Amino acid sequence: MDCFKKLEALIDADGANLVAESRTLLAQFKGTSQELAGAVDEFLLDMMTLEFLLEAEREAFHNSARRLARMRLTMVKLLSTYAL
Repeated sequence: MDCFKKLEALIDADGANLVAESRTLLAQFKGTSQELAGAVDEFLLDMMTLEFLLEAEREAFHNSARRLARMRLTMVKLLSTYAL
C-alpha cells in the first residue's frame, strides 16, 4: 500500500494518532519544495482538526473535516508528482 492510500485510510479511520502517523508517512517529502511543504502543513492542520473532532465526539463535523482533508491530500499528491 503506498503512502497516499495509507493517508486516505487514516482520513477514514476513527482512531487516535492520526497526525503522528500522517507525519511519519509524509516525512519522505521533507525538503523537496516550498509548495509541497506548504501543502503538507495544510494537510496536517486538517488532520489535527479531524483528530480533535473525533476525540471531542463531534460527529456532526466528521464528514466535513474528512472532505477537507481529502482535498488537501489531493494537493499534496499533485505537488509530489513534480517534486520527486
